[in-house]
Amino acid sequence: MLKEINSENEMKDFGRLIGSLLRGSEIIELVGDVGVGKTTLVKGIAIGLGIDEYVQSPSFTINRVYRGRDGLILSHYDFYRLNNAGIMTNELQETISDPKTITIIEWGEIVNGVLPTDRLSIHIISPTETSRQIVVTSDGGNSRKIADGLNL
Repeated sequence: MLKEINSENEMKDFGRLIGSLLRGSEIIELVGDVGVGKTTLVKGIAIGLGIDEYVQSPSFTINRVYRGRDGLILSHYDFYRLNNAGIMTNELQETISDPKTITIIEWGEIVNGVLPTDRLSIHIISPTETSRQIVVTSDGGNSRKIADGLNL
């Protein structure tokens, strides 16, 4: 599934749509170069989850946690700065197993062995400075429900 995005607001709106479809226990993997809009997408997802806190990139903290509607938790990981996941794999496994938590992972290659196959993968490509192409793939029941709800 492919979606064209032409502004930061469109990226947030797309994220808001994704967030509105989430019910807990979903895993979302974000793939793309630095600066393509992964955190902007997460800001939109947070809005869709009813989160009114300021959403920041977890590049330096590795993980940020936010509380949303219906007792849902958004746990946003960024493994860009890690050479070895180490103890983070244990934390990630606990987070993924929580039915009230939505887990979003950037730079997930380092923890690929921990991630379940049922996850929504969102690849963000930057063909120009202002446009983005988003490729969404799903592999499993939970992620397919989200992908189907996106109507791409």
